[in-house]
Amino acid sequence: MEEGIKILCVDDEQNVLNALRRLFLDNDYAIFSAASGQEGLNILAQEHAQIIISDYRMPGMNGVEFLKEVCKLRPDTVRIVLSGYADAAAIVSAVNEGQIYKFVPKPWNDDELRVTVANAVERYFLYKRNRELAAELQEKNEALTKLNSELEKLLEEKSSHLEFRSRVLATHQNILNSIPVGILGIDFNNTIVLYNSIWVDITGNNWYALGQNIDDSMPQDIINFIGEVRDKHKSAKSLEINGNYGRLLGALMDYEHNQQGIILAFICEEGISC
Repeated sequence: MEEGIKILCVDDEQNVLNALRRLFLDNDYAIFSAASGQEGLNILAQEHAQIIISDYRMPGMNGVEFLKEVCKLRPDTVRIVLSGYADAAAIVSAVNEGQIYKFVPKPWNDDELRVTVANAVERYFLYKRNRELAAELQEKNEALTKLNSELEKLLEEKSSHLEFRSRVLATHQNILNSIPVGILGIDFNNTIVLYNSIWVDITGNNWYALGQNIDDSMPQDIINFIGEVRDKHKSAKSLEINGNYGRLLGALMDYEHNQQGIILAFICEEGISC
């Protein structure tokens, strides 16, 4: 069951807090109010509000300072600043300090603020799903690392048994296929050395053949991204692959025993087919 949305509104003017509460009367949101940044932090210590709406000009702790603390305490929240046009330049320059999602000028338009909050809710659940997928991927990776370590020991003992080698490769591929994201591996000669079934589904069977050189078949934007990974050792990019929208992650692998190359992982956006 999807969690209920809680919104924390922080403003030193009671009439503003009342107006915000009235604005969301028709929405299924739980609204919490605080008259200062410190009071807001006290509420967050008890309540997990996903959306934070804060005024910029407040005595003691201003909105950006408050949201910086919120970011430390509840990094998964989506943070919105309200303020007059006169503060716009100062707030825009400070947006990154509190990792603020949106600046909404006062006086606000009710319909626009409702849309902003609805988008913030959608953003929260999208990021939550991405974190869940990342945790699942990490768990799979740890299992794969453990399995690879165990398989290396078994291979040393039974390297002469071709049937055993075949089972190892099949197990390795089954684990790759169970990872809930598209996976592709290439060596330092730009030759495809591994992929999983989700990668095949994402690419539409167009450019995934083992032993194939990526320069002969892969889209140029993917080739450019692989170049970035080669230079930076890791990179990430949002893009479309064969009509599928998501996040492409890449990491350089350079270990002993010829374990060298580049691993790509493609995570589809929530609600978009892959």
